[in-house]
Amino acid sequence: MQQTIELESLLARTHDSQQREAAFALLGLGITESLSSGARGALEAMREFFHAENCLYVKQTLHSRVADEFMSRGIQLADLFDILPVDEAQREYQREIALMRALCLRLLASEPLAA
Repeated sequence: MQQTIELESLLARTHDSQQREAAFALLGLGITESLSSGARGALEAMREFFHAENCLYVKQTLHSRVADEFMSRGIQLADLFDILPVDEAQREYQREIALMRALCLRLLASEPLAA
């Protein structure tokens, strides 16, 4: 998928903040699954999703510390392999992905959507 995901245009039709946050969380779960399965590498995910425009959008539009933490952890995934031995980096990578998944689930659980 060599294109970038632009959260601003993707979530533009969602005017309700709870729905926007839920859509972000579901997208985040998909990103973490692709990272966990190896379908996406950390560098690919950074170029495609965890780029500056999306980080800024999350900070300025979602106003959620949980969503902001998700983005921050995603940005740092590739750095693990630069600073740690390979086996330790792989363990930490999987631990970070699990934490990111938990953040998305927390976003989904924070406020139930009206039916």
